[in-house]
Formats: sequence, structure tokens, C-alpha cells
Amino acid sequence: MDIKLQNLNDVSAKLTVTLAPADYEEKVNQSLKTFRKKANLPGFRPGMVPMSLIQKQYGLSIKIDEINKMLQEAIYNYIKENKIEVLGEPLPNEEQQKGIHIERDEEMSFEYDLAIAPKFDATLSDADVVPYYTIKVTDEMVNNQIDSYTQRNGRYDSVEEYKDGDMVKGIISELDETGSTKEGGIRHENATILPRYMHDEASKTLFEDTKKGDIVTLNPRKAYDGNETELTTLLGITKEQAKEVNGDFSLQITDITRFVPGELNQELFDQVYGEGTVKSEEEFKAKVKADIAAQLAPESDYRFLIDFRKYMMDRVGKLPFAEDLLKRILLENREDKDTAKMEEEFPKTLEELQWHLIYEELIRNADIKIEQKDIEAQAKEAVRAQFAQYGMTNIPDELLANYAKDMLGKKESVQNLADRAIESKLIAALKKTVKLKKKTVSTEDFNKLFEEKK
Repeated sequence: MDIKLQNLNDVSAKLTVTLAPADYEEKVNQSLKTFRKKANLPGFRPGMVPMSLIQKQYGLSIKIDEINKMLQEAIYNYIKENKIEVLGEPLPNEEQQKGIHIERDEEMSFEYDLAIAPKFDATLSDADVVPYYTIKVTDEMVNNQIDSYTQRNGRYDSVEEYKDGDMVKGIISELDETGSTKEGGIRHENATILPRYMHDEASKTLFEDTKKGDIVTLNPRKAYDGNETELTTLLGITKEQAKEVNGDFSLQITDITRFVPGELNQELFDQVYGEGTVKSEEEFKAKVKADIAAQLAPESDYRFLIDFRKYMMDRVGKLPFAEDLLKRILLENREDKDTAKMEEEFPKTLEELQWHLIYEELIRNADIKIEQKDIEAQAKEAVRAQFAQYGMTNIPDELLANYAKDMLGKKESVQNLADRAIESKLIAALKKTVKLKKKTVSTEDFNKLFEEKK
């Protein structure tokens, strides 16, 4: 076997593989013998089919299979050993392949077209300046998060007089045309109402200054704008019955409860951050602020990578590619073989390919390696971030490990975690290498950066 590479230019090459009969005959004969042992043809016992018949019926297809295997292995090893950066798969040269007579036992030359990755410089230093936006953590953000903590630790107290936001319980009864309790009408003894969430403003005002024992007359259909789901819940009836509800009802108030947020005290501090971690309101607010900043940091890193990509794409400039060959490769890999669609998408494909090459070169330059422990750590961080969205920061390591283990049990999740781990390491390396043009912005201005990009 003989393999030769001819560089046509900086981004394309021709690979020629020459096979002599001596290279493939032994493997073809061995495959024929193996096939004969398993062959089951009418009129012959298994394994007793004459070799001449096997050769006649299956010889050519077996020969083609064996030669294809040899070619694929030889090409793969040659590219790997010679460290050739190939884009896509080598494609058979359509013109040259027409002259091959594989049915003959003779020397054959197979020619392949290779798209080669272009060379470029991605070396970085502090001379490279990239913007880095930090989102400002406002007092409002901190207070909203603290309110979230105190809400979860709140309680409901029974009160005598209604105020906006209170929950009212009572006995609700259907009234007739005269305003009296309707005989055989709808009656629900455990009705619960949150007047604040009524659709009708006039109905809400009916509860102003009411007390336990008071009776309120209201029209449920009007109060809830005919929402039958809410009517069934309030009146304890079916949706079919709710369709017939149009008149007034009386509500005898039996209880009024008011939500009282939890106190900002040591019990809350310990519950959120662990016993003794925070010992004062001032420390608690500072810790909450730091947590919010940590939760927003990935957003800043994400934006940084977008800006860094643009910077590098501009710095490197438009790279040369073997475009005609790449189009052939793309079309070969498309299930729909839609040439028009491929042509339409090609400019974007080239842009993404260029960034992929730059990204991979940056990873090599930074000598980034990913191990199993990195993937496991990324899984824990992903779980921690999910809990943090709900204000749950004091999560035991054992619980994090269990959730992470479940995530690591899914193949698609592992690949995603590995990619995120590489990206995290790369961002960290880039931030240490280039000069960051730092700027602190509001959430609104940060979001506008993405609108400007669009």
C-alpha cells in the first residue's frame, strides 16, 4: 500500500492511496472463508456451499467491503500520524474513481479530496482589550431577595378586621330575587376568598372595613368576570353548575387571616446560610448581595464570550476555505440533499466554522484539559444554580451530589456538562490573559446590549 499527499494550496489537498492485489487478497480470501462457514443456501448444508459458488455470488461485494475497510483505516491513520487538520471527511474524487475496475485483481489507485483547516494566529496578551460588563446589584434586588426569604418563613394570623391582601373565609349562600336565601340553592360552608384577586374593582370594595360576623352580598360571576374555574372553587360546584350561576350570593364572614412575613432574625439567618454563618442583619444583607452578584457573574461571562468572539473574528479576519469542497461535504452530510438550502446557509456555516477553529485553537493554547472531576464539579454547580433561583442557598453537599449523580446518568447531559466545563475554564483563562475593559451597568442597560446585537 502506498499513500501520497499533494497539497494543492493552503486549504486543500489530494490524498492518493494505491493498493496492490497483495495488500487486499489475503483479507478478502479470509472473509470469503468466514462467510462460507455461515452461508445457508438452498440445496447445501450449512458450511458446505462450494467456494466457487460463494465467490461467484458474493465475491465482489465482499471484496468491496474489505477494500473500503482498508481504505478508511489507512486514511484515518495517515491523517492522525501526520497531524493533518482536516475539515469534515475526505471525499472520493468523483472523476478519478470512475477509472477504477474493482472487479479485476489489479493495482488500484483511490484519490480523495481533503479540505484543510487554514492557519492563523490566536496568541493573546494584555494588548488585546475586550469589554467586560458587571451587572450592578441594587438595594432593590437585595430587598426583593430578603422579602422572598421572609415570605417563605411567614405565617397566617387570624384578625378581626379586613385589610387589603387578607384572606376571607365564610359561608356563602345563593340568594333569590328578593334577596333571601334561596331554598335548595347553592351553599358552601368553607368558601375562601382573596378579594385582592377579584377581577371586578367594585366587588373588591365590598370587603373594605368588614369584620368577622359581617355579611357581604356579592355577585360571583361579576366578581370573577365569568371565570368558571374560579366559580367552581369558590362555590364548591361543578363547571356545569357554574354555567348557570348569575345571581347574587351572601357571604357570612367566619374568619379573616392575614399573612405576616417572617422576622429578619437569627433563626432566618441560620436557615438560609447555616447555623452561625451570619450573625447580624448587616452581615445578612451583605451575604445576600454577594450571592446575587455571584448568580449574575455567569451572565457577565456569557456576554464577555460574545464580545470576545467578535473581537477575535475581527482580529483574525476572514479565513480562506476550500469553499467548493466544503459545499460538497455539507451536501453529502445533508439528509435532504437540498442544494439551495445548503447554499443559503453556507455564509453562516463558514462563520460558525471559523469561530469553531479559533475556539479550538484557544483551548489548545491555554492547554485546557477536562477530567471526570471537572464534569462532576460542573454538575454540582448546575444543580446549585437551579436551587439558587428559588433562594435556596444552604444546600447540603450530599443532596447536591445526589442531584448531580442523576444528571451524570444521562449521556446528553454529560456532553453538555463537559462543554460547559471547557467553556468555563477557557473564560477564566481569557480573563487572566487579555486586558478587560470593565464597566458596571444596570440590568436594563445590560439587556440592551443583546438588543443592540440583534
